[in-house]
Amino acid sequence: MATTYLGLTNEVLRELNEIPLTSANFGNAVGLQQFVKDAVNKAIFDIANEEPQLPFFATAVSGGTDPFYGNVTVATTAGTRWYTIKSGSSSITTDYSTVDWDDFYLTTINVSGETSPYVSKGLKFLTLADWRRYSRDNENADDAEGSDAKHGEPIYVIKSPDNRKFGLSPIPDKVYNVHFYAFDKPTALSAHGDTMVLPEQYSNVVTARVRYYVWQFKESPQQAAFALDDYKKGMKHMKSVLLNPQPKYMTDDRVYF
Repeated sequence: MATTYLGLTNEVLRELNEIPLTSANFGNAVGLQQFVKDAVNKAIFDIANEEPQLPFFATAVSGGTDPFYGNVTVATTAGTRWYTIKSGSSSITTDYSTVDWDDFYLTTINVSGETSPYVSKGLKFLTLADWRRYSRDNENADDAEGSDAKHGEPIYVIKSPDNRKFGLSPIPDKVYNVHFYAFDKPTALSAHGDTMVLPEQYSNVVTARVRYYVWQFKESPQQAAFALDDYKKGMKHMKSVLLNPQPKYMTDDRVYF
């Protein structure tokens, strides 16, 4: 099984009984060879769009985050509600592909001046609309100024309308670490030696999707249906292994004594 751009392209070309490319002529591909090259990237993005929270799309650990809590850490500031999800991102095109909003975690671990017992708890997710609909009184108390302000230990995490910021309520009364999991868009393959982000054992999912596009292009609906079925089975297996693993006793129907 292949992981490089050249290897993935040639794997499909050989299945189609077409002439494979070489590292020397890879950049000059035309016709069906170029179509397969384009379909490889399209297939990888299809996988990312269908299941953006696969572990190999996870962004690199930042901010000294403990992977147990997340792969991104944002430190709060006393009196500040809203925080940018991706530090340094200039637009939505450079933001994370997705964020796991159901798994935000608040701690005071590794916060300067904090000692045991530490704050360590999950935050409850609310959309901005739900927050405004059901928690208006709390919001008004949060936004009050001076002695009327009721800042404290956050309980809720709120998603901004543009998905580029998260808010906290109550507004933090001091520094906390907010941990969460974020996932990046895959980078398009370009050079023949570029390696896909998916592990090698799942390359068959990519090539099945590529074959689907090729058979559609060739107007062979039956072959396209076979390839699509292979892709769906591959995605189901990959998600069951990586996202929803089950203990053996839940999948093994044998009786043990």
